[in-house]
Amino acid sequence: MKKVGFIGLGIMGIPMSLNILKKGFELTVYNRTFAKTIGLTQAGAKAVKTPLEVAQESEVIITMLTGPEAIDQVIFGKEGLFSALTDQKYLINMSSVSPTYTKELAQKLEPTGVKFIDAPVSGSKKPAEDGQLVILAGGKEEEVKGVEDVLLAMGKKVVYCGPVGQGSMMKMAINLLLGVMMAGMAEMIHFGQKGGLSKETMLEVLYSGALNCLLFQLKKDLFLEENFTPQFPLKHMSKDLRFVFQTAQETGAVIPEATTALQFFRIGEENGWGDEDFAAVYKVLQKMIS
Repeated sequence: MKKVGFIGLGIMGIPMSLNILKKGFELTVYNRTFAKTIGLTQAGAKAVKTPLEVAQESEVIITMLTGPEAIDQVIFGKEGLFSALTDQKYLINMSSVSPTYTKELAQKLEPTGVKFIDAPVSGSKKPAEDGQLVILAGGKEEEVKGVEDVLLAMGKKVVYCGPVGQGSMMKMAINLLLGVMMAGMAEMIHFGQKGGLSKETMLEVLYSGALNCLLFQLKKDLFLEENFTPQFPLKHMSKDLRFVFQTAQETGAVIPEATTALQFFRIGEENGWGDEDFAAVYKVLQKMIS
């Protein structure tokens, strides 16, 4: 059984780490806020004080962080894991970042010989808790297969997307759709309310036909109660759509719907709703008429 290290214990990282433990892997964890490791140590993980110690203790190192700055810090910063990377280890970045950043990171890691895989996930807090994430993997196919047992501890399926960077590209593509869908759901509810429909009636119709899907189901109580407890924070969707926009500029893709959605998520951040669920984009529409 492989020794696994996990860095980044946020909304997604904690349940993903717990599922790794449940599958019987030996797990070492690090988080900048050490208190977040307590639940995991009680479940059987070993907590350490630096990323370097994670790399020293582990054969497979996973990062699940907020973005490039945090990743660079844990890899290349003081007591980062870079010096402990070898051709006998795997480094799996499961954070949501741009394809360009992923490829640049792979080049920086190349001298170590480490087997680098970009494997962001499709799914939010509840699928993470249930081990039902879809893993979007980029890298050498044989290396992805070499850690498939670890990846399937956290998810129900691993989709091989191509060489390094293509996992991140797939994540940007799926989150483009996710952001547009959520903005559309919020707009539907706002529009219907202005015409005298109740949220309950609109959601009943939504869930009764071809448009019904798990994403919309997960947001039911959030919209009904207008209490947007985060499953996937709005600030993270805003960040991912900024990566989508940057990638579109680099590739020449035309993304009018995602560009519009990005503006609404940015307004949500500016109004202090970044830590709420990304369904709180609904509040942006409500504010525009107040």
